[in-house]
Amino acid sequence: MLTLFGSIAVSIMFRPYWLEQRSKWMVLVFAVGSGLTSIYSGLAGAYPITATEALWAIAALQRFVKRHREHMLAAPEFTG
Repeated sequence: MLTLFGSIAVSIMFRPYWLEQRSKWMVLVFAVGSGLTSIYSGLAGAYPITATEALWAIAALQRFVKRHREHMLAAPEFTG
């Protein structure tokens, strides 16, 4: 069951990594996948990978927040 969880986590992380230039949401999905991979590697006892994946998740979350803010600033304001 742990191997299945790890396979799903890495699969969630892999594709958005290649597509993150298309959408800020792909960056968020990559961050979630990295977080899940970090949890998996921690459960499997591979602690250096746990730390590395956690750092990837944090970096991706920061990228998502930055892109989201840039997108919100660039969007025209609705004055109704």
